[in-house]
Amino acid sequence: MALSKKSRIVQEYLLKFGLKIEVVEFSESTKTAQEAADAIGCEIGQIVKSLIFRNSKNQGLLFLVSGKNNLNVDKVARNLKIEFKKADADFVKEVTGFSIGGVPPVAHQTKMDTYIDQDLLEYSEIWAAAGMPFSVFKLDSRMLQPLTDGKVIKVN
Repeated sequence: MALSKKSRIVQEYLLKFGLKIEVVEFSESTKTAQEAADAIGCEIGQIVKSLIFRNSKNQGLLFLVSGKNNLNVDKVARNLKIEFKKADADFVKEVTGFSIGGVPPVAHQTKMDTYIDQDLLEYSEIWAAAGMPFSVFKLDSRMLQPLTDGKVIKVN
């Protein structure tokens, strides 16, 4: 079965790195971390939540958070010494090219500062959205940092 347009964008991005990572599309939703874990059959902590925020300069920030965690915005803002707030759906689409529920950790329209939840590195394999609310891809957690040029942080 051919991948949807947005999932193909993610697949082609991953192929540029020579990675043999396959985007998988499900018939059921993988929009939330719990839905994704249920569809895949993995632990919720293995799901990468791609959360987009907006800094005081109106630039996007990407936080890649384990499905088992919530981002403590106040604490992280203090630790990083930056101000940011949750982005609305229009801003997310504008900076990433993807809609909420399908935002992958890669292949965005705009380069963003990226922060990775250290808890994702506890797992050998993690799963991330692949452009649509029903598509995902699996990767070795050690690949997340080099693929995203993200900084590993504590999110809670």
